[in-house]
Amino acid sequence: MGALLWINGPFGGGKTQTAYELNRRLPGSVVCDPERVGFGLHRMLPPGLRGDFQDLTAWRDAVREVLELASRGHPGPVIVPMTLVDPGYFAEIIGRLRDDGHTVHHFALLAERATVLRRLSERGLGRGLKRESFAVQKLDHCLERLAEPEFAEHLRTDRLTIPQVADRIAGSAGLTVLPDRDSTLRHRVRRTWTGIKHIRFD
Repeated sequence: MGALLWINGPFGGGKTQTAYELNRRLPGSVVCDPERVGFGLHRMLPPGLRGDFQDLTAWRDAVREVLELASRGHPGPVIVPMTLVDPGYFAEIIGRLRDDGHTVHHFALLAERATVLRRLSERGLGRGLKRESFAVQKLDHCLERLAEPEFAEHLRTDRLTIPQVADRIAGSAGLTVLPDRDSTLRHRVRRTWTGIKHIRFD
C-alpha cells in the first residue's frame, strides 16, 4: 500500500510545483489531483449553481474513495496537491483515510503574505494579480487556518526553492528522492511549463 503525500497550502503557495518536482524525483510515484474531480462536478452543474466544490459531499466522498483506491492499488507514493482548510472536511477526508489504515503524510506550505502575493503575480501570465483574484480573496483565510496545529506538519517556504521544499517533504516522509542535478534555467523552464499545463479555464 503506497503512502499518501498531501501537499496543502494557500492558492499560489507552490503545491502543484512541489507535487510535480516530487513526482519527477520519486520513482514510481503518481500525482492525484482532487481539483480535477471538483471541476468535473462543476461542468455537470449550471453556472449559477457552481459554488465551492469542496462543499459538495460528492466531491469529498469521491476524493476519499479515489485516494483509497490509489493508495491500495499503487505500490509507490501517491502525491496529492490540494488546498484544504476546513477542519471538518480535513477530518472527513484525511482523518478517515488514516482511520482506515492509510499512511497520510500531510504538509502545509506556508509563507508570508507578501511572498504568496509575489508568486501569484508571477504566475499571472502578464495579467498579474487581476488574473488571480480568487486566490487573493482567499489568501488571508487560508494562511490563518493552515497555521492551526491540526494542519501540521507546517513547512515555511519563503526562503526555499521548489527542489528544497520537495527534499524536506520527502525526508519527513522517510522517502529518498533522486538527486536534483538540473540547472537554474532548466528549473525555470520546468516551472513555467508546469504552470501552463495547470491553467484552469473553468
